[in-house]
Amino acid sequence: MGGEERFDEPRLSPVYAHELAATAADIDELGHVSNLVYLRWVQDAAKAHSSSVGWDHARYVREGAVFVVREHHLTYLAPAFADEPLRVTTWIASWRGASSERRTRIERLSDSRELARARTLWVFVSTDATRPRRIPAGLIDAFA
Repeated sequence: MGGEERFDEPRLSPVYAHELAATAADIDELGHVSNLVYLRWVQDAAKAHSSSVGWDHARYVREGAVFVVREHHLTYLAPAFADEPLRVTTWIASWRGASSERRTRIERLSDSRELARARTLWVFVSTDATRPRRIPAGLIDAFA
C-alpha cells in the first residue's frame, strides 16, 4: 500500500487499550524489540479486545466460526527497548460481509511516541470447512 496509513477514519468500536513492557526475551540481536514481537502484540491486542466484549476463543468455537488473519500491514516507526512501559491500542475500522479491518497503534508511555502502527484484515471463517462466513450482527453489536 503506497503512502501514509490513515488512522483518522471513523472508528466502529471503542478503542481498546492495554499496557505492557517488553521483556528481555522480546529483544533481538540489535538490542531492541523484535519485529515479530510487535506482530504478536498486534494479535494479542485483537484477541484481548474481543475477549473484553464477551467473544473469547471458546465463544467463537461454540458459534462455529473464528477470525483468521488475511493480511497484516505493519509500519515500524521507532524502536522499543526492554522494560519500557508501552501502550497498545486497537479498534475496528470496518465491517464488510465476512471481513473486518482492525487498526492498532503501539506507543511509548514516557513520551507518547508512536512506535508502530498496523492495519490487519481479519476474515470470519467456519470452523468445520474454513470457508468465509458472514459476520453475525450480534458479534458486530458486541463491539459497538
